[in-house]
Parts: sequence; structure tokens; C-alpha cells
Amino acid sequence: MKSIDLSHELRSEMPIYPGDPEVSVETAATNPEDGYHVCSLALGTHAGTHVDAPRHVDAAGPTLGDVPLDEFRLDARLAPVDAGAREAIGPDRLPDPDDADVLVVRTGWDAEWGTERYFDHPYLTAAAATWCVENNYHLAVDFLSPDPTPTANASPSDPSGFPAHERLLGADRLVFENLTGLDGLPDRFALRAYPLKIDADGAPVRAVAELD
Repeated sequence: MKSIDLSHELRSEMPIYPGDPEVSVETAATNPEDGYHVCSLALGTHAGTHVDAPRHVDAAGPTLGDVPLDEFRLDARLAPVDAGAREAIGPDRLPDPDDADVLVVRTGWDAEWGTERYFDHPYLTAAAATWCVENNYHLAVDFLSPDPTPTANASPSDPSGFPAHERLLGADRLVFENLTGLDGLPDRFALRAYPLKIDADGAPVRAVAELD
């Protein structure tokens, strides 16, 4: 069994969704001065590689505490998509449905991590999100959000609000965001993406592909 890490490292000043809490990883005690080493960690529930629970956009939706642990052990289907900045991904660009648990959309946008361009990522149309729901898929993406992120480069034609989130999370689907390192993965693989044990609207995950 081979394990491949699909997670970004949590570190200070890492990219976050505009308006979310900043991430801070700071040294609080050192071996020379204190005899042990401890760091302080501050972050939002949607920092780095993370999972969204339905509560993220639905005040009455399930939190992570309501989601069975087995839901984070997933049979994954890789969906390579060639998409540029702020480009919409419709259902016509997704593969024929199968019996996988999660559709992992690979655009290569993780290469822009740490740059301003990262926020002008591609996104899924509402119809593509509905297609995922109709085919019983959770969703994972290698960019910031399945909905467009507001930036100075936003177009009047961009959808407003969070239509992809609403369709997915409203149907109790999970959304995994900010994956990385998807290049070279096969069409099917096992995805393990366990969140921190917190009963909240989301949490960072250690996303790992397991290959036979």
C-alpha cells in the first residue's frame, strides 16, 4: 500500500478565503529555554486542505459531529479538467458517472498556491454541482472553492453567492477543498480525509490517497 499526501501544510500567512481567520503557527516554548517545545495554533475551520459540512451554508444542516466516520473513507474517481482562471466547469466536462463515493476534480490550480492568482480559480456551475448530487458524489477540488471567489478580476457574469455549495451541502454531500498533488494519480483510488474531531461547520483534514 502506497500513501500519497494530498494536503497543504498548515503554516502562518497561508492562503485563506477572503474574510476568514488568519492562520498562525507560532513558537510558544523552546527546548533551550523551557526544556520542551510547544507551538500555538490559531486558524479558522476552513483553513488549508479541509472539509465543509452542510452546516457551512445551511443553518439547520448537519455539523461534522453528525457525519459518520466512515464517510471520510472514500472510493475516489479522478476527474481531470483543463480549466483556466475564473472558468466555469459544467457537467459536460465531467466524466461518465460510476459507483465512486467522491468526484475529485483535478485542474492543476494547486500550482498557484501562495500566489494572488490562486484566488481566481476555476469553479463549478450550479448544474455541475447538481450533477454530483444526482450521481451520489461528494466533491473534492484542488482549488479554493467550488464557487468563484470575489476578487478584482471578477466578472459580472460570475454567479453570486454560493450556488455550488448550496446544492452540494444542501443535499448532505461533503465538499473537500484545497487538495494538492493530484498529478499522477490513477482514475480510481482510495481517499482518506479525516477532519479534526470538532463538531463544527468544517475542519482541516489530512487528505491521503492510498494506492494498491
